[in-house]
Amino acid sequence: MGSANGCLCCNCVQTSEIAVKERFGRFSGLATAGLVCVAWPCEEVAGRVSTRVQQLDVPCETKTKDNVFVSVVVSVQYQVIHDKVYDAHYRLTSPESQIQSYVFDVVRSKIPRLDLDESFEDKEQVALDIKQSLGPVMEQYGYRILQALVTDLTPDIKVRDAMNAINEAKRLKEAAQERAEADKILQVKSAEADAEAKYLSGVGVARQRRAIVEGLRDSILEFSGQVEGTTPKDVMDLLLLTQYFDMLKDVGAHQNSSTGALSLMCTLCSFSFSLAARLARR
Repeated sequence: MGSANGCLCCNCVQTSEIAVKERFGRFSGLATAGLVCVAWPCEEVAGRVSTRVQQLDVPCETKTKDNVFVSVVVSVQYQVIHDKVYDAHYRLTSPESQIQSYVFDVVRSKIPRLDLDESFEDKEQVALDIKQSLGPVMEQYGYRILQALVTDLTPDIKVRDAMNAINEAKRLKEAAQERAEADKILQVKSAEADAEAKYLSGVGVARQRRAIVEGLRDSILEFSGQVEGTTPKDVMDLLLLTQYFDMLKDVGAHQNSSTGALSLMCTLCSFSFSLAARLARR
Protein backbone atom coordinates (compact mmCIF):
# COMPACT_ATOMS: atom_id res chain seq x y z
CA MET A 1 0.00 0.00 0.00
CA GLY A 2 1.50 3.33 -1.03
CA SER A 3 0.91 6.96 -1.81
CA ALA A 4 2.61 9.83 -3.58
CA ASN A 5 4.87 10.43 -0.59
CA GLY A 6 5.59 6.90 0.55
CA CYS A 7 4.26 3.46 1.25
CA LEU A 8 3.21 1.33 4.17
CA CYS A 9 5.54 -1.64 4.64
CA CYS A 10 4.72 -4.71 6.69
CA ASN A 11 7.27 -6.71 8.65
CA CYS A 12 6.93 -9.95 10.63
CA VAL A 13 8.63 -10.12 14.01
CA GLN A 14 9.38 -13.61 15.35
CA THR A 15 8.35 -14.73 18.82
CA SER A 16 11.97 -14.78 20.02
CA GLU A 17 12.74 -11.27 18.76
CA ILE A 18 12.04 -7.63 19.53
CA ALA A 19 12.18 -5.18 16.63
CA VAL A 20 13.65 -1.70 16.97
CA LYS A 21 11.88 0.99 14.94
CA GLU A 22 13.35 4.34 13.86
CA ARG A 23 11.76 7.41 12.33
CA PHE A 24 14.12 9.54 10.26
CA GLY A 25 17.05 7.76 11.96
CA ARG A 26 15.76 8.37 15.48
CA PHE A 27 14.49 5.67 17.82
CA SER A 28 10.73 5.62 17.73
CA GLY A 29 9.75 2.44 19.59
CA LEU A 30 9.86 -1.30 19.95
CA ALA A 31 7.75 -3.93 18.28
CA THR A 32 7.06 -7.37 19.75
CA ALA A 33 6.14 -10.59 17.95
CA GLY A 34 3.61 -10.25 15.16
CA LEU A 35 2.94 -7.99 12.18
CA VAL A 36 4.62 -4.59 12.24
CA CYS A 37 3.69 -1.83 9.81
CA VAL A 38 6.04 1.04 9.11
CA ALA A 39 5.63 4.10 6.86
CA TRP A 40 8.62 3.86 4.56
CA PRO A 41 10.85 5.83 3.94
CA CYS A 42 10.03 7.91 7.00
CA GLU A 43 10.11 4.90 9.30
CA GLU A 44 11.91 1.61 9.23
CA VAL A 45 12.85 -1.46 11.33
CA ALA A 46 16.41 -0.59 12.23
CA GLY A 47 17.26 -3.93 13.85
CA ARG A 48 16.11 -7.01 15.70
CA VAL A 49 17.29 -8.15 19.12
CA SER A 50 17.02 -11.83 20.05
CA THR A 51 15.46 -12.66 23.42
CA ARG A 52 16.80 -16.21 23.43
CA VAL A 53 19.42 -17.41 25.88
CA GLN A 54 22.73 -17.30 24.03
CA GLN A 55 26.03 -18.99 24.81
CA LEU A 56 29.51 -17.78 24.05
CA ASP A 57 32.49 -20.14 24.36
CA VAL A 58 35.66 -18.23 25.15
CA PRO A 59 38.99 -20.09 24.80
CA CYS A 60 41.85 -18.61 26.79
CA GLU A 61 45.46 -19.60 27.39
CA THR A 62 47.27 -18.67 30.58
CA LYS A 63 49.96 -19.85 33.01
CA THR A 64 49.55 -21.29 36.50
CA LYS A 65 51.56 -20.42 39.59
CA ASP A 66 53.87 -23.41 39.03
CA ASN A 67 54.61 -22.26 35.45
CA VAL A 68 52.36 -24.67 33.58
CA PHE A 69 50.57 -23.33 30.51
CA VAL A 70 46.93 -24.34 30.38
CA SER A 71 44.10 -23.84 27.90
CA VAL A 72 40.87 -22.74 29.57
CA VAL A 73 37.46 -22.71 27.90
CA VAL A 74 34.76 -20.63 29.57
CA SER A 75 31.11 -20.85 28.47
CA VAL A 76 29.07 -17.74 29.24
CA GLN A 77 25.27 -17.86 28.96
CA TYR A 78 23.56 -14.49 28.61
CA GLN A 79 20.20 -13.00 27.61
CA VAL A 80 18.78 -9.60 26.70
CA ILE A 81 16.84 -7.84 29.47
CA HIS A 82 13.39 -7.03 28.06
CA ASP A 83 13.30 -3.63 29.70
CA LYS A 84 16.71 -2.70 28.33
CA VAL A 85 16.43 -3.64 24.65
CA TYR A 86 17.26 -0.02 23.77
CA ASP A 87 20.62 -0.26 25.62
CA ALA A 88 21.36 -3.68 24.11
CA HIS A 89 20.85 -2.36 20.58
CA TYR A 90 22.33 1.13 20.75
CA ARG A 91 24.96 1.11 23.49
CA LEU A 92 26.91 -2.02 22.59
CA THR A 93 28.15 -2.92 19.15
CA SER A 94 29.37 -6.45 19.93
CA PRO A 95 28.38 -8.09 23.24
CA GLU A 96 30.53 -11.10 22.35
CA SER A 97 33.71 -9.01 22.24
CA GLN A 98 32.83 -7.31 25.52
CA ILE A 99 32.19 -10.61 27.27
CA GLN A 100 35.36 -12.10 25.85
CA SER A 101 37.48 -9.21 27.13
CA TYR A 102 36.18 -9.57 30.70
CA VAL A 103 36.63 -13.35 30.62
CA PHE A 104 40.26 -12.91 29.55
CA ASP A 105 40.82 -10.40 32.35
CA VAL A 106 39.39 -12.61 35.11
CA VAL A 107 40.98 -15.85 33.95
CA ARG A 108 44.43 -14.33 33.48
CA SER A 109 44.30 -12.69 36.89
CA LYS A 110 42.90 -15.67 38.80
CA ILE A 111 44.64 -18.75 37.36
CA PRO A 112 48.25 -17.43 37.73
CA ARG A 113 47.70 -17.32 41.51
CA LEU A 114 46.87 -21.03 41.66
CA ASP A 115 48.91 -24.19 41.20
CA LEU A 116 47.84 -26.65 38.52
CA ASP A 117 46.08 -28.93 40.99
CA GLU A 118 44.40 -25.95 42.67
CA SER A 119 43.21 -24.73 39.27
CA PHE A 120 41.31 -27.97 38.74
CA GLU A 121 39.91 -27.84 42.26
CA ASP A 122 38.84 -24.17 42.10
CA LYS A 123 37.15 -24.16 38.68
CA GLU A 124 33.81 -23.31 40.26
CA GLN A 125 35.33 -20.35 42.09
CA VAL A 126 36.88 -19.07 38.84
CA ALA A 127 33.50 -19.37 37.11
CA LEU A 128 31.83 -17.53 39.99
CA ASP A 129 34.39 -14.72 39.77
CA ILE A 130 33.74 -14.37 36.04
CA LYS A 131 29.98 -14.16 36.59
CA GLN A 132 30.35 -11.60 39.38
CA SER A 133 32.69 -9.51 37.26
CA LEU A 134 30.58 -9.66 34.09
CA GLY A 135 27.13 -9.31 35.65
CA PRO A 136 27.09 -5.65 36.72
CA VAL A 137 28.97 -4.46 33.61
CA MET A 138 26.82 -6.25 31.04
CA GLU A 139 23.62 -5.25 32.82
CA GLN A 140 24.42 -1.64 32.01
CA TYR A 141 24.30 -2.61 28.34
CA GLY A 142 21.02 -4.52 28.61
CA TYR A 143 22.34 -8.05 29.01
CA ARG A 144 21.88 -10.40 31.94
CA ILE A 145 24.64 -12.97 32.66
CA LEU A 146 22.82 -16.17 33.55
CA GLN A 147 25.77 -18.51 34.06
CA ALA A 148 29.51 -18.80 33.57
CA LEU A 149 31.09 -22.23 33.43
CA VAL A 150 34.68 -23.38 33.10
CA THR A 151 33.98 -26.25 30.71
CA ASP A 152 37.56 -27.24 29.98
CA LEU A 153 40.97 -26.80 31.58
CA THR A 154 43.71 -28.60 29.68
CA PRO A 155 47.44 -28.44 30.44
CA ASP A 156 50.13 -29.01 27.85
CA ILE A 157 50.34 -32.57 26.48
CA LYS A 158 53.80 -33.13 28.02
CA VAL A 159 52.53 -32.04 31.42
CA ARG A 160 49.55 -34.40 31.13
CA ASP A 161 51.86 -37.30 30.24
CA ALA A 162 54.07 -36.48 33.24
CA MET A 163 51.04 -36.32 35.56
CA ASN A 164 49.79 -39.65 34.26
CA ALA A 165 53.23 -41.19 34.80
CA ILE A 166 53.30 -39.91 38.38
CA ASN A 167 49.85 -41.32 39.09
CA GLU A 168 50.79 -44.63 37.48
CA ALA A 169 53.94 -44.92 39.61
CA LYS A 170 51.93 -44.08 42.73
CA ARG A 171 49.34 -46.75 41.94
CA LEU A 172 52.05 -49.35 41.22
CA LYS A 173 53.71 -48.53 44.54
CA GLU A 174 50.44 -48.97 46.41
CA ALA A 175 49.79 -52.24 44.57
CA ALA A 176 53.27 -53.53 45.50
CA GLN A 177 52.69 -52.61 49.14
CA GLU A 178 49.35 -54.38 49.18
CA ARG A 179 50.88 -57.45 47.50
CA ALA A 180 53.73 -57.54 50.04
CA GLU A 181 51.24 -57.20 52.90
CA ALA A 182 49.22 -60.10 51.48
CA ASP A 183 52.37 -62.26 51.19
CA LYS A 184 53.27 -61.37 54.77
CA ILE A 185 49.85 -62.43 56.00
CA LEU A 186 50.11 -65.72 54.09
CA GLN A 187 53.54 -66.46 55.58
CA VAL A 188 52.38 -65.61 59.10
CA LYS A 189 49.29 -67.78 58.77
CA SER A 190 51.37 -70.60 57.29
CA ALA A 191 53.85 -70.40 60.20
CA GLU A 192 50.99 -70.36 62.71
CA ALA A 193 49.42 -73.39 61.03
CA ASP A 194 52.77 -75.23 61.01
CA ALA A 195 53.34 -74.46 64.70
CA GLU A 196 49.83 -75.62 65.57
CA ALA A 197 50.34 -78.84 63.55
CA LYS A 198 53.63 -79.55 65.33
CA TYR A 199 52.04 -78.88 68.70
CA LEU A 200 49.19 -81.26 67.98
CA SER A 201 51.65 -83.83 66.63
CA GLY A 202 53.65 -83.58 69.87
CA VAL A 203 50.50 -83.99 71.92
CA GLY A 204 49.63 -87.09 69.88
CA VAL A 205 53.12 -88.60 70.32
CA ALA A 206 53.01 -87.93 74.05
CA ARG A 207 49.64 -89.61 74.35
CA GLN A 208 50.89 -92.55 72.27
CA ARG A 209 53.91 -93.04 74.50
CA ARG A 210 51.78 -92.72 77.59
CA ALA A 211 49.48 -95.44 76.28
CA ILE A 212 52.47 -97.68 75.47
CA VAL A 213 53.89 -97.24 78.95
CA GLU A 214 50.52 -97.95 80.55
CA GLY A 215 50.10 -101.04 78.37
CA LEU A 216 53.56 -102.33 79.28
CA ARG A 217 52.85 -101.73 82.93
CA ASP A 218 49.61 -103.69 82.78
CA SER A 219 51.32 -106.50 80.85
CA ILE A 220 54.12 -106.76 83.42
CA LEU A 221 51.71 -106.80 86.33
CA GLU A 222 49.47 -109.42 84.69
CA PHE A 223 52.38 -111.67 83.61
CA SER A 224 54.07 -111.44 86.99
CA GLY A 225 50.85 -112.46 88.72
CA GLN A 226 50.21 -115.46 86.49
CA VAL A 227 53.75 -116.96 86.27
CA GLU A 228 55.48 -117.67 89.57
CA GLY A 229 59.13 -116.85 89.99
CA THR A 230 59.26 -114.17 87.27
CA THR A 231 60.51 -110.71 87.93
CA PRO A 232 59.54 -107.46 86.15
CA LYS A 233 62.97 -107.53 84.46
CA ASP A 234 62.21 -110.92 82.93
CA VAL A 235 58.95 -109.60 81.56
CA MET A 236 60.69 -106.56 80.05
CA ASP A 237 63.25 -108.80 78.38
CA LEU A 238 60.47 -110.89 76.90
CA LEU A 239 58.69 -107.79 75.57
CA LEU A 240 61.91 -106.54 74.01
CA LEU A 241 62.33 -109.90 72.31
CA THR A 242 58.80 -109.69 70.91
CA GLN A 243 59.40 -106.19 69.56
CA TYR A 244 62.67 -107.40 68.06
CA PHE A 245 60.92 -110.07 66.02
CA ASP A 246 58.36 -107.49 64.86
CA MET A 247 61.24 -105.32 63.69
CA LEU A 248 62.79 -108.26 61.82
CA LYS A 249 59.52 -108.77 60.04
CA ASP A 250 59.31 -105.10 58.98
CA VAL A 251 62.93 -104.91 57.84
CA GLY A 252 62.63 -108.11 55.85
CA ALA A 253 59.59 -106.78 54.03
CA HIS A 254 61.75 -103.98 52.43
CA GLN A 255 64.12 -105.02 49.65
CA ASN A 256 66.34 -101.93 50.00
CA SER A 257 67.47 -102.59 53.59
CA SER A 258 70.88 -101.05 54.29
CA THR A 259 74.01 -102.80 55.57
CA GLY A 260 73.78 -100.92 58.85
CA ALA A 261 70.27 -102.24 59.41
CA LEU A 262 71.44 -105.80 58.75
CA SER A 263 74.33 -105.36 61.19
CA LEU A 264 71.92 -104.08 63.82
CA MET A 265 69.71 -107.08 63.18
CA CYS A 266 72.61 -109.46 63.80
CA THR A 267 73.49 -107.75 67.07
CA LEU A 268 69.89 -107.88 68.24
CA CYS A 269 69.68 -111.50 67.15
CA SER A 270 72.64 -112.42 69.35
CA PHE A 271 71.08 -110.52 72.23
CA SER A 272 67.74 -112.28 71.75
CA PHE A 273 69.33 -115.71 71.70
CA SER A 274 71.24 -115.02 74.91
CA LEU A 275 68.05 -113.66 76.45
CA ALA A 276 66.06 -116.71 75.40
CA ALA A 277 68.75 -119.03 76.84
CA ARG A 278 68.68 -117.20 80.14
CA LEU A 279 64.92 -117.46 80.36
CA ALA A 280 65.09 -121.17 79.50
CA ARG A 281 67.49 -121.84 82.39
CA ARG A 282 64.97 -120.31 84.72
